Amino acid sequence: MILTERNTGEYRIYAGAMEGTHGDGFIAAVVVCLLPAAGRPAREIHRDESLACGHRWRTHESAVAYALLKGQEAADRVRGANRSLSLQQAA
Repeated sequence: MILTERNTGEYRIYAGAMEGTHGDGFIAAVVVCLLPAAGRPAREIHRDESLACGHRWRTHESAVAYALLKGQEAADRVRGANRSLSLQQAA
């Protein structure tokens, strides 16, 4: 298993590539966590252990790159939803 992590704003993305059971490529996986802040514990906001329905990538680099992309999309989606909620509450 190949793992990497990246911080993006208040989120941490954990991306991984796992070798297929028959040596037929790599499966991508991602977990996105909201980092702890004053009075708020860290918490998981997104997890997908078999991205793209278990598609096999030829290299672990490709699988990790895809996982990072999907993790960034999940963080952006949550960030956008939080902004919308804040605007609604302010109105």
